[in-house]
Amino acid sequence: MKKAMVVGASGGMGYALVNELVDRGIQVVAFARGKEKLHRLFGAIDLIEIHTGDAEVKEQIIEAGKDCDVIFHAMNIPYQDWKDKLAVITQNVIMAAERNNAKLAVVDNIYAYGKSAGNKLAENTVKNPHTRKGRLRLEMENMIKTSSVPAFVCHFPDFYGPNATNTYIHYTLEQIIKKKKAGFVGPGNVSREFIYTKDGAKVMVELACRPEAYGHRWNVPAVAPISGYDLEKLLKKQLGAEKQLYFITKPMFAIFALFAGKSMREAIEMQYINSEPTILSGEKIEMLMGELKGTSYEKGIEETIAFMKA
Repeated sequence: MKKAMVVGASGGMGYALVNELVDRGIQVVAFARGKEKLHRLFGAIDLIEIHTGDAEVKEQIIEAGKDCDVIFHAMNIPYQDWKDKLAVITQNVIMAAERNNAKLAVVDNIYAYGKSAGNKLAENTVKNPHTRKGRLRLEMENMIKTSSVPAFVCHFPDFYGPNATNTYIHYTLEQIIKKKKAGFVGPGNVSREFIYTKDGAKVMVELACRPEAYGHRWNVPAVAPISGYDLEKLLKKQLGAEKQLYFITKPMFAIFALFAGKSMREAIEMQYINSEPTILSGEKIEMLMGELKGTSYEKGIEETIAFMKA
């Protein structure tokens, strides 16, 4: 891989992917709508070509993908836009890969699986989404699967990391940096997964460099599950013993959403992920790549807080 395009380069995972590619000496087209943010994040890096555009306009994304070997689709849009825009953007990304004879690597979440029933989710777990957003993500995956483009999909748990602003952990950290108390979405005693974006990007770029990875779905677990109570202990250690978390259960979230914006109201149906253990199996990917050695939560949170303060 000599040249790649990252669609959604100004987002949390997109930012990590761009940096991982550059670290490997790969030329990158950073594609997103916000020109000012793209220049702030990447303007000083020689290997990066900034391309401002709208993924809903197929001509713009096709043009940006010229001469790219792999297109990474890492774009995230607000929940309220999924119904009208998710399929359009996905089709445009597929078309950009087709027209430019490029391969496709897709960032996806775990919504299409539906409820886990307490079991680890493996790639052969039957997808049975019970939410509107889960069904939309499954439709997106099927569009990619049935296309003529060599492609793979990575299913990730919730993200956290530098520049990953549209995440539950970011919401918590943003508050706890400024105040003594911060909200954590979900019960304190439920173990959940949060993957550091740098770890996710490293795995994904490594997969993109392996021909045998294409045509597959890959579940990429976090370094370990963590509960809200454990996260609170970690934050006390890093930021001071006076720091505390309060835990926002699904009923509390629904009440808050009544007074919040549309995006938060759209998130109500996804709260099952925060209220029960939803853990990915890494067995398949470790058979290909060996043991995944991720960043500890201590180091990942420390680096994320440092980025936010800077």
